[in-house]
Amino acid sequence: MNTDTPARRSFPPAGPALRTVSIVGTGAYLPERILTNQELEQLVETSDEWITSRTGIRARRIGRPDQAASDLAAPAARRALEAAGVAPEQVDLIIVASITPDMIFPSTGCFVQHLIGARNAFCMDVQAACSGFLYGLSVAHQYLATGAADTALVIGAEKLSSVVDWQDRQTCVLFGDGAGAAVLQPRGAPRGILSSVLGADGSLSNLLMLPGGGSRHPTSEQTLKDRLHYLKMTGREVFKHAVTHMTQAALDALAKSGLTIDDVDWVVPHQANRRIVEAIGDRLGAPLDKYVLTIEKYGNMSAASVIVALDEAARDGRLKNGDIVLLVAFGGGFTWGAMVLEWYQPT
Repeated sequence: MNTDTPARRSFPPAGPALRTVSIVGTGAYLPERILTNQELEQLVETSDEWITSRTGIRARRIGRPDQAASDLAAPAARRALEAAGVAPEQVDLIIVASITPDMIFPSTGCFVQHLIGARNAFCMDVQAACSGFLYGLSVAHQYLATGAADTALVIGAEKLSSVVDWQDRQTCVLFGDGAGAAVLQPRGAPRGILSSVLGADGSLSNLLMLPGGGSRHPTSEQTLKDRLHYLKMTGREVFKHAVTHMTQAALDALAKSGLTIDDVDWVVPHQANRRIVEAIGDRLGAPLDKYVLTIEKYGNMSAASVIVALDEAARDGRLKNGDIVLLVAFGGGFTWGAMVLEWYQPT
């Protein structure tokens, strides 16, 4: 194992020459079909008790066969724009975070742009697995803070049911489909995004990956036979690294914003496993009632998890203007990130 210090990039709070940037609207979309643990008992050798006790998951959403990532992303984007009072034509930048893009190219962002009518936006995808939404937020933050763009739409969208191996009981119980979106704009008065920290360690990529379909293992009869086009995960190792890196990223982001965990009103973690969240809570010293949790209903939606949870908390009234919110995630790569922001929704 590589013992070198993993690469880490930290982005400080906006200085005098930079603009303050806030999330001004959120939205989410979840497919109608609910796949319960009881139904999974009919597909693989597992049980509701086993899944719930080890993961905290009771159900997950599954997209229709005719739905791709952009079809999940577009309604989430429209709801975020409506919440922000922003027209599609006002969007300058669209970033889609996904490990299940519509195609290798064009970017899913381009498909979303067309679907929502954001004809003035330039578009890109980011791929940082479950950390993707936080990576996308950090990229958009830089564009807006420097004045290179005025309105950004950042989306986490996943159709993981299309890459899950439904014969692998260790992984198929974990994942679900969904999408969430956030609109970002510069704001003068509120503090908005206070700090963010991103990290990665490529030496551990073999622990969580989808091997087939790229230039390393192009699609062939053999890759199909070897089931390389499905997600592969070494669960125990992922668990250990997720707890360590999410905890440290959260502490680093709080330190850069001049805050402690006691200043945080809400923690919105990646929804991978309830036991991971509980372990992070113990290390940070934050009670679980500060955490926004959706894993029981939706499972792990990779890049969509954090933003779907954030939108749910915004819409049910938990988030109030002025609240300090900590976002934290971990994903394949390995990648991880954390962001501290002061919640602000224009009235």
